[in-house]
Amino acid sequence: MKKIVTVIGARPQFIKAAPVSQAFLKRPVCSEILVHTGQHYDDGLSGIFFNELDIPEPQYNLGVGSGSHAVQTGEIMKRLESVLLDEKPDIILIYGDTNSTLAAALTAAKLHIPVAHVEAGLRSFNRKMPEEINRIVADRLSTLLFAPTSTAVNNLQNEGITEGVYKTGDVMYDVALKYRERAHEQSTILQQLNIQRNGFILATIHRAENTDDPDRLNNIFTALGRVSADIPVVFPMHPRTRKMADGYNLQHLVKTLKVIDPAGFFDMIRLETSAKCIVTDSGGVQKEAYFHKVPCVTVRDETEWVETVEAGWNALADASDSSDIVTNINSMIEYAGQRKEIDEYGNGKSAEAIADTILRFESGKS
Repeated sequence: MKKIVTVIGARPQFIKAAPVSQAFLKRPVCSEILVHTGQHYDDGLSGIFFNELDIPEPQYNLGVGSGSHAVQTGEIMKRLESVLLDEKPDIILIYGDTNSTLAAALTAAKLHIPVAHVEAGLRSFNRKMPEEINRIVADRLSTLLFAPTSTAVNNLQNEGITEGVYKTGDVMYDVALKYRERAHEQSTILQQLNIQRNGFILATIHRAENTDDPDRLNNIFTALGRVSADIPVVFPMHPRTRKMADGYNLQHLVKTLKVIDPAGFFDMIRLETSAKCIVTDSGGVQKEAYFHKVPCVTVRDETEWVETVEAGWNALADASDSSDIVTNINSMIEYAGQRKEIDEYGNGKSAEAIADTILRFESGKS
């Protein structure tokens, strides 16, 4: 029996881990130990996702909570080390680009445990983003690198990483295909908010480059407020965004928006599939917008998911200019051309490929 320890700590990781964990359950030759770092500890960002995604409760919750990047990363490493020493896994599985990803990669590498990284090779080429540092270090320490796209594979090659790289497609596409219909059946969020399909804009803002800069956050809020004069804007507000908005005295700028608590998984899918346009700084939400064929405006200077921009599904907006954000939103709403389809994200079986590759590696057949 091969033992895999999967380390997750934030909403996007719960989503990515769901299909892979389900693939492991189909394979009796392995056992998976789930470790929740507690990086996201709010139930709206954590607990509800385990229920809706059919993920078993984690065997460990490290309970690290919030803190600076150094404090959070250090606490995860300190608490994870004892788990790994007790469990003695054959491999560590990590996802994405959070502090949980970085901490798990560092801890495993120092204990000489192989690391498998899902979403390897993504690059924004902006090292001011903490996520970019996390990606680079995690990839350097990984033995198996599961790249979702050809661009990701090329990024790794350009950094001299060629061994153990697999182009698998995107596990989030697996999730989109599996749960879309169930979300439409079970979510009542549109009725609760009294909004209609194609009759609102969905906005999500949480990246530090935006929330920790009062000018950028002011511009984003101002733009959303201007747009809300013509079409309702639903804004599930991340706890960090709420905290920073309070600290900067910017809450008055979102009074015309439909501000709600972070949405559960099914409610979020329902909102994404029903929106006229999505405005976000989230990497995951950008892709989900594409999967659901909804135009997207990304309020960042760059994106890891360049395919969505090249295909015309996604537009980058300058957060230092509220007018540019408004212009891009209006442009994406009114766009009448033919958007290019992207075949990079796989066929909905990426998780199966990842699980099989990990098991082949563990048995010496990779």
